[in-house]
Amino acid sequence: MIKDINMPLFLMNIPTCYSTNVRNNIWMEEYTAKDIVVNKEKAIREIWEVYSFLSSQGFVYLLPTPYDCRLQDLVFVANNGIVLEHLEEETYIASNFRVPNRRGEEIVASKFFEQMGFKVIPCPYLFEGEAELKYLRDNIYIGGYGIRSEKESYDWMASEFDMNIIPLELTDPYNYHLDCTIFPLTRESIIVATEAFTKQEIKQLENVAELIPISIEQAHTGLCNSVRVNNYILNASDIDFLSKRSEDYRLEKSKNIRLEDIAGQNGMEVCYFNMEEYLKGGGLLSCTVLHINHHSFTKELL
Repeated sequence: MIKDINMPLFLMNIPTCYSTNVRNNIWMEEYTAKDIVVNKEKAIREIWEVYSFLSSQGFVYLLPTPYDCRLQDLVFVANNGIVLEHLEEETYIASNFRVPNRRGEEIVASKFFEQMGFKVIPCPYLFEGEAELKYLRDNIYIGGYGIRSEKESYDWMASEFDMNIIPLELTDPYNYHLDCTIFPLTRESIIVATEAFTKQEIKQLENVAELIPISIEQAHTGLCNSVRVNNYILNASDIDFLSKRSEDYRLEKSKNIRLEDIAGQNGMEVCYFNMEEYLKGGGLLSCTVLHINHHSFTKELL
């Protein structure tokens, strides 16, 4: 069983079918017709840098791309579904996409997990995977709803799989998945864009974990769109390619300084990766990685 493998396990996809032909989120609307075109070779190099690092710290499965695949966002595997880690039986909940051109990605991922021996169950309500549902510990999860996913998804999961899900309403179109505003750093601490949620929602989070606050600006520049492996935090940053006099540079620098401060206070180290080609599709680093386990949460900090 995969549960018996004592190391971090992830799933990624090589972006051979990645494109930006259909603009299906607000970030994509900011590009001109010329600038939004994907440089496929550069996109592959960028994803391979992340893959290489993760595979040096754990094991990374690669989701096969079907022949003649037209699923432009298949590389964003964090939207395809979620592994329910609190269950003894290896279980995968497949997504139910709101955006029409993304429908079919969950079928590719479901076939993969079925072949891996998982029990695969499609979600009957709108739900967009691990990017919307964050695992903390035991049976505690945090679920985002309102823009891409439905709250009814979490009611169903709580009933069917004995899950304690804290629902958070997403209202900012730029933070359309939960991974833009929430990043569980450890089993006991969560990085949160606190301004994105109500006082009641923040109180619910405080009941289960220590909150590490960040600003909405830092969320928009992708601080929460990170992946932890062992004592490293992987994050996307294009700061080396920005003019030091630009507003984008100021925002990116603010995000990086805050993330490095959080990492330092928790005995971790930040590793940055250029993900410019994925920004064109409205995605960042966490979108390209799906957790098969959270083994890093069990690792003692050095």
